[in-house]
Amino acid sequence: MTGDVAVMGVGMHPWGKWGRSFVEYGVAAARAALADAGLDWRDVGSIVGADTVRGGYPGYVAGATFAKALGWQGARVASVYAACASGAQALDTARTQILAGLADVVLVVGADAAPKGFFRPAGGDRPDDPDWLRFRILGATNPVYFGLYARRRMAMHGDTPGDFARVKVKNAAMGALNPLARYRDPVTAEQVAASAVVADPLRLLDICATSDGGAALVLSSMEFARRHGPAEPVRIRAVSTVTPRFPNTVLDLPDIATDSAAAVDPPGETFRRSIAQAAYEEAGIGPEELSLAEVYDLSTSLELQWYEDLALCGEGEGAKLLRDGVTALGGRIPVNVSGGLASFGEAVPAQAIAQVCELTWQLRGEAGDRQVAGARVGVSANQGLFGHGSAVVVVR
Repeated sequence: MTGDVAVMGVGMHPWGKWGRSFVEYGVAAARAALADAGLDWRDVGSIVGADTVRGGYPGYVAGATFAKALGWQGARVASVYAACASGAQALDTARTQILAGLADVVLVVGADAAPKGFFRPAGGDRPDDPDWLRFRILGATNPVYFGLYARRRMAMHGDTPGDFARVKVKNAAMGALNPLARYRDPVTAEQVAASAVVADPLRLLDICATSDGGAALVLSSMEFARRHGPAEPVRIRAVSTVTPRFPNTVLDLPDIATDSAAAVDPPGETFRRSIAQAAYEEAGIGPEELSLAEVYDLSTSLELQWYEDLALCGEGEGAKLLRDGVTALGGRIPVNVSGGLASFGEAVPAQAIAQVCELTWQLRGEAGDRQVAGARVGVSANQGLFGHGSAVVVVR
């Protein structure tokens, strides 16, 4: 068990394709978070930036880039890269600084200006880079990866393309209620089925887009929050950033080989399941105590997998949970009430931060038409390439 840190403020720049610098999106989100916290930039003792690698040199030093844009004021600075888990690792770095007594207030910022179309590897030959290898040797683009997972669920659990479409329909309905989402039109199962096949069995509307966007959090010690904030702030209770274990009997890209399970028993849980379990253990809670979850729906089939990995249901029961309305707004455990990546698209360094923004609004009771009644405990979960995963438990 570790100590809580307070979420003093949250802020986001709307997702879309705006054609401007990621710095602009990050600064807008940071200023919104500071205003939400009722604090000035000069009150911040440290800033942690989640890196955007497509931004060149400024992207790789995102903390200093955002600090400069906000105005140099002497704050500590750090920059973090963990692919899609960058935002959560930036949050964890901020939490560590607060709990270590290095800063009372830390600003966490992530933003991206994503390329058009699907992500691709950087140029050049890098045979020691597993991400490069999976693109060049296997031809396994992100949509291919998503399609393989969908096929695995269909073969093992009997999921259908109709089940995948239900995920999109659910998330689009909730995204239509979110003014920060990029896609705000409801979608029907017939529209999903009529969209182009991208990686069989997944269609265009089964797969999230790439987007521009930014998100920020202002975190503080509980002592600072008691002096300057609300009497009962939303709190970060746990952050999981565990890595996989070998032998890994279910390959998870970009890893394209693993050591043998012949001489070593496989671990008792998969990588993604271990991410959630570590967060539950640190927070001292179980999945039955959750009010809602924000998960990483890069594709519709992956959302169903997260239901099981978060232990919201048993193995192979994700589609049934969806069909029964359990994960819809008004259900027992709503998932992706923000609209998820289905409604936002990927803005890689920002999205894990954005998940915590949504949980914070929900736990404060400030989510408007998409509010989960009586929300008290939320969890976010995502996975970045190269063995990065994250789960954050937020409580009120």
